[in-house]
Amino acid sequence: MSRQLERPAPARSVAPRGLLIGALAATLVVHLIVLYWPTPGGAPGIPGFDKLVHVAVFAVPTTLGLLVTGRVPAVLTLLALHAPVSEIVQWRFLANRSGDWRDLVADLAGVLLGWVVWRRLRRC
Repeated sequence: MSRQLERPAPARSVAPRGLLIGALAATLVVHLIVLYWPTPGGAPGIPGFDKLVHVAVFAVPTTLGLLVTGRVPAVLTLLALHAPVSEIVQWRFLANRSGDWRDLVADLAGVLLGWVVWRRLRRC
């Protein structure tokens, strides 16, 4: 009796690949604008709003980058290294901006959150 090898079913996609790539590209543009625009916007009346923005601006590209590429070490390393670089650039080279270790912590928390969201989405 011959037995055929069964191939595992491919993972279900969360969204069409083209849509994910477009969302990643748009997110990266927003990511760079938020981090490197000389004069930050924001809602000064909301305590902690800036930290939420930092978390989001790293979590969303992390999640989308992982969904598009599946290259976990590369995406996590790239974004985790970009976090301190962005704070140093803000501190040293951008008028009206300042680097802040708390922003760096929020950035890295965003990378971690993005990875957790990606893992959850893979299970769906």
